[in-house]
Amino acid sequence: MVAASGGNHGAAVAYAAMWLGIAAKIFVPRISSPAKIERIRAYGAALQVGGDGYADALAASERGVATSGALPVHAFDDVETILGQGTLAREFEAQAPQLDTILVSVGGGGLIAGIAAWYGSSVRVIGVEPDGAPSLTRALEAGEPVDSPMGSIAADSLAPRRTGARSLPIVQRHVDRIVPVDDDAIRGAQRTLWDALRVVAEPGGAAAFAALLAGAYRPANGERVGIIISGGNTVAVDFAR
Repeated sequence: MVAASGGNHGAAVAYAAMWLGIAAKIFVPRISSPAKIERIRAYGAALQVGGDGYADALAASERGVATSGALPVHAFDDVETILGQGTLAREFEAQAPQLDTILVSVGGGGLIAGIAAWYGSSVRVIGVEPDGAPSLTRALEAGEPVDSPMGSIAADSLAPRRTGARSLPIVQRHVDRIVPVDDDAIRGAQRTLWDALRVVAEPGGAAAFAALLAGAYRPANGERVGIIISGGNTVAVDFAR
Protein backbone atom coordinates (compact mmCIF):
# COMPACT_ATOMS: atom_id res chain seq x y z
CA MET A 1 0.00 0.00 0.00
CA VAL A 2 1.00 3.60 -0.59
CA ALA A 3 -0.42 6.68 1.09
CA ALA A 4 0.29 10.39 1.22
CA SER A 5 -0.50 12.12 4.46
CA GLY A 6 0.20 14.96 6.82
CA GLY A 7 0.80 12.13 9.27
CA ASN A 8 -2.41 10.83 10.86
CA HIS A 9 -3.74 8.96 7.83
CA GLY A 10 -0.24 7.67 7.16
CA ALA A 11 -0.05 6.24 10.67
CA ALA A 12 -3.44 4.57 10.18
CA VAL A 13 -2.38 3.01 6.88
CA ALA A 14 0.92 1.90 8.41
CA TYR A 15 -0.93 0.26 11.29
CA ALA A 16 -3.37 -1.50 8.95
CA ALA A 17 -0.50 -2.77 6.81
CA MET A 18 1.33 -4.06 9.88
CA TRP A 19 -1.81 -5.83 11.08
CA LEU A 20 -2.39 -7.36 7.62
CA GLY A 21 1.26 -8.32 7.17
CA ILE A 22 1.80 -6.35 3.96
CA ALA A 23 4.27 -3.66 2.95
CA ALA A 24 3.40 0.03 3.11
CA LYS A 25 5.18 3.19 2.04
CA ILE A 26 4.04 6.51 3.44
CA PHE A 27 4.84 9.92 1.94
CA VAL A 28 4.69 12.94 4.26
CA PRO A 29 5.75 16.59 3.86
CA ARG A 30 8.50 18.21 5.87
CA ILE A 31 5.91 20.02 8.01
CA SER A 32 4.64 16.73 9.41
CA SER A 33 4.91 16.55 13.19
CA PRO A 34 7.84 14.48 14.51
CA ALA A 35 5.30 12.60 16.64
CA LYS A 36 3.46 11.47 13.51
CA ILE A 37 6.67 10.49 11.74
CA GLU A 38 7.76 8.48 14.76
CA ARG A 39 4.44 6.64 14.90
CA ILE A 40 4.56 5.73 11.20
CA ARG A 41 8.06 4.31 11.62
CA ALA A 42 7.02 2.43 14.75
CA TYR A 43 4.41 0.58 12.71
CA GLY A 44 7.10 -0.61 10.31
CA ALA A 45 6.20 1.33 7.16
CA ALA A 46 8.77 2.73 4.77
CA LEU A 47 8.73 6.51 5.01
CA GLN A 48 9.62 9.26 2.56
CA VAL A 49 9.71 12.83 3.85
CA GLY A 50 9.76 15.68 1.36
CA GLY A 51 7.98 18.69 -0.04
CA ASP A 52 6.45 21.71 1.62
CA GLY A 53 2.90 20.42 2.10
CA TYR A 54 0.44 17.60 1.62
CA ALA A 55 0.04 18.30 -2.11
CA ASP A 56 3.76 17.64 -2.62
CA ALA A 57 3.57 14.38 -0.67
CA LEU A 58 0.55 13.33 -2.74
CA ALA A 59 2.37 14.02 -6.01
CA ALA A 60 5.35 11.97 -4.82
CA SER A 61 3.07 9.10 -3.79
CA GLU A 62 1.36 9.10 -7.19
CA ARG A 63 4.75 8.78 -8.87
CA GLY A 64 5.52 5.88 -6.53
CA VAL A 65 2.27 4.13 -7.39
CA ALA A 66 2.94 4.56 -11.12
CA THR A 67 6.30 2.79 -10.86
CA SER A 68 5.44 0.15 -8.24
CA GLY A 69 1.83 -0.80 -8.92
CA ALA A 70 1.07 -0.55 -5.20
CA LEU A 71 -2.46 0.10 -3.96
CA PRO A 72 -2.99 3.82 -3.23
CA VAL A 73 -5.05 4.70 -0.16
CA HIS A 74 -6.09 8.34 -0.40
CA ALA A 75 -6.30 10.33 2.83
CA PHE A 76 -9.73 11.81 2.11
CA ASP A 77 -10.88 11.34 -1.49
CA ASP A 78 -11.61 7.60 -1.66
CA VAL A 79 -15.13 6.32 -1.07
CA GLU A 80 -13.75 3.69 1.29
CA THR A 81 -11.87 6.31 3.31
CA ILE A 82 -14.98 8.48 3.63
CA LEU A 83 -17.05 5.46 4.70
CA GLY A 84 -14.43 4.44 7.23
CA GLN A 85 -14.21 7.91 8.71
CA GLY A 86 -17.99 8.01 8.88
CA THR A 87 -17.97 5.12 11.36
CA LEU A 88 -16.76 7.68 13.91
CA ALA A 89 -20.20 9.31 13.69
CA ARG A 90 -21.89 5.98 14.33
CA GLU A 91 -19.83 5.54 17.50
CA PHE A 92 -20.39 9.15 18.54
CA GLU A 93 -24.14 8.82 18.12
CA ALA A 94 -24.15 5.71 20.31
CA GLN A 95 -22.13 7.47 23.03
CA ALA A 96 -23.77 10.92 22.77
CA PRO A 97 -27.30 10.59 21.40
CA GLN A 98 -29.72 13.48 20.92
CA LEU A 99 -27.16 16.03 19.77
CA ASP A 100 -28.40 19.10 17.95
CA THR A 101 -25.09 20.12 16.39
CA ILE A 102 -21.65 18.62 15.80
CA LEU A 103 -18.48 20.60 15.07
CA VAL A 104 -15.85 18.94 12.87
CA SER A 105 -12.36 20.12 11.88
CA VAL A 106 -11.94 20.23 8.10
CA GLY A 107 -8.95 19.58 5.88
CA GLY A 108 -9.58 17.59 2.72
CA GLY A 109 -13.19 16.95 3.65
CA GLY A 110 -13.19 13.18 4.12
CA LEU A 111 -13.98 13.20 7.83
CA ILE A 112 -16.78 15.75 7.65
CA ALA A 113 -18.25 14.02 4.59
CA GLY A 114 -18.33 10.69 6.39
CA ILE A 115 -19.88 12.23 9.49
CA ALA A 116 -22.43 14.23 7.49
CA ALA A 117 -23.38 11.18 5.44
CA TRP A 118 -24.14 9.26 8.63
CA TYR A 119 -26.17 11.97 10.35
CA GLY A 120 -27.91 13.29 7.24
CA SER A 121 -30.38 15.95 8.33
CA SER A 122 -30.86 14.60 11.87
CA VAL A 123 -27.97 16.68 13.31
CA ARG A 124 -26.61 20.05 12.19
CA VAL A 125 -23.02 19.49 10.98
CA ILE A 126 -20.68 22.50 11.12
CA GLY A 127 -17.23 22.41 9.56
CA VAL A 128 -14.32 24.34 11.08
CA GLU A 129 -11.39 25.42 8.91
CA PRO A 130 -8.21 27.34 9.69
CA ASP A 131 -8.62 30.76 8.11
CA GLY A 132 -5.22 30.32 6.47
CA ALA A 133 -6.23 27.06 4.77
CA PRO A 134 -9.80 27.55 3.46
CA SER A 135 -9.88 24.69 0.94
CA LEU A 136 -13.48 23.63 1.58
CA THR A 137 -14.76 27.20 1.79
CA ARG A 138 -13.16 28.00 -1.56
CA ALA A 139 -14.58 24.82 -3.10
CA LEU A 140 -18.10 25.64 -1.91
CA GLU A 141 -17.79 29.16 -3.33
CA ALA A 142 -16.55 27.84 -6.69
CA GLY A 143 -18.81 24.80 -6.85
CA GLU A 144 -15.79 22.54 -7.37
CA PRO A 145 -12.42 21.83 -5.75
CA VAL A 146 -9.96 24.66 -6.38
CA ASP A 147 -6.47 25.48 -5.16
CA SER A 148 -6.39 27.44 -1.92
CA PRO A 149 -3.77 28.79 0.53
CA MET A 150 -2.08 26.32 2.87
CA GLY A 151 -0.90 28.48 5.76
CA SER A 152 -1.83 27.52 9.32
CA ILE A 153 -0.44 26.11 12.54
CA ALA A 154 -2.59 23.09 11.60
CA ALA A 155 -1.12 22.78 8.09
CA ASP A 156 0.11 19.21 8.60
CA SER A 157 -3.47 17.96 8.96
CA LEU A 158 -5.87 20.64 7.67
CA ALA A 159 -4.20 22.19 4.62
CA PRO A 160 -4.41 19.91 1.55
CA ARG A 161 -4.44 22.73 -1.08
CA ARG A 162 -7.77 21.50 -2.45
CA THR A 163 -10.66 19.56 -1.00
CA GLY A 164 -11.74 16.15 -2.25
CA ALA A 165 -13.99 15.86 -5.30
CA ARG A 166 -15.87 12.91 -3.78
CA SER A 167 -16.51 14.61 -0.46
CA LEU A 168 -17.69 17.94 -1.88
CA PRO A 169 -21.19 16.79 -3.04
CA ILE A 170 -21.84 15.26 0.39
CA VAL A 171 -20.79 18.49 2.08
CA GLN A 172 -22.95 20.55 -0.27
CA ARG A 173 -25.96 18.42 0.58
CA HIS A 174 -25.56 17.74 4.30
CA VAL A 175 -23.22 20.30 5.94
CA ASP A 176 -24.88 23.40 7.35
CA ARG A 177 -21.89 25.73 6.95
CA ILE A 178 -18.14 26.20 7.40
CA VAL A 179 -16.72 28.62 9.97
CA PRO A 180 -13.10 29.87 10.10
CA VAL A 181 -10.76 30.00 13.09
CA ASP A 182 -7.36 31.66 13.33
CA ASP A 183 -4.16 30.22 14.75
CA ASP A 184 -4.48 32.10 18.05
CA ALA A 185 -7.90 30.53 18.60
CA ILE A 186 -6.49 27.09 17.87
CA ARG A 187 -3.62 27.60 20.32
CA GLY A 188 -6.11 28.78 22.93
CA ALA A 189 -8.21 25.68 22.41
CA GLN A 190 -5.16 23.47 22.83
CA ARG A 191 -4.31 25.18 26.11
CA THR A 192 -7.87 24.97 27.42
CA LEU A 193 -8.21 21.29 26.54
CA TRP A 194 -5.01 20.62 28.47
CA ASP A 195 -5.76 22.87 31.44
CA ALA A 196 -9.37 21.77 31.92
CA LEU A 197 -9.36 18.15 30.77
CA ARG A 198 -5.71 17.13 30.48
CA VAL A 199 -6.38 16.29 26.82
CA VAL A 200 -3.41 16.77 24.49
CA ALA A 201 -4.70 17.82 21.07
CA GLU A 202 -2.65 18.65 18.02
CA PRO A 203 -3.60 21.93 16.30
CA GLY A 204 -5.81 20.25 13.72
CA GLY A 205 -7.48 18.22 16.43
CA ALA A 206 -8.29 21.33 18.47
CA ALA A 207 -9.71 23.43 15.63
CA ALA A 208 -13.34 22.38 16.13
CA PHE A 209 -13.20 23.24 19.83
CA ALA A 210 -11.57 26.55 18.92
CA ALA A 211 -14.70 27.55 17.02
CA LEU A 212 -16.80 27.17 20.15
CA LEU A 213 -14.27 28.71 22.52
CA ALA A 214 -13.52 31.75 20.35
CA GLY A 215 -17.12 32.39 19.33
CA ALA A 216 -16.84 31.49 15.66
CA TYR A 217 -19.82 29.26 16.37
CA ARG A 218 -22.32 30.45 18.99
CA PRO A 219 -24.88 27.85 20.06
CA ALA A 220 -28.38 28.82 21.07
CA ASN A 221 -29.55 28.44 24.66
CA GLY A 222 -30.05 24.77 25.39
CA GLU A 223 -28.41 23.61 22.16
CA ARG A 224 -26.59 20.30 22.59
CA VAL A 225 -23.25 20.51 20.80
CA GLY A 226 -20.80 17.70 20.13
CA ILE A 227 -17.18 18.34 19.18
CA ILE A 228 -14.73 16.00 17.47
CA ILE A 229 -11.19 16.29 18.87
CA SER A 230 -9.67 14.60 15.86
CA GLY A 231 -5.99 14.19 16.64
CA GLY A 232 -3.43 14.10 19.43
CA ASN A 233 -0.27 13.28 17.54
CA THR A 234 2.03 16.05 18.69
CA VAL A 235 5.31 16.41 20.51
CA ALA A 236 5.40 17.55 24.13
CA VAL A 237 4.26 21.17 24.27
CA ASP A 238 4.17 23.70 27.08
CA PHE A 239 0.60 24.92 26.53
CA ALA A 240 1.08 27.66 29.13
CA ARG A 241 3.37 29.63 26.82
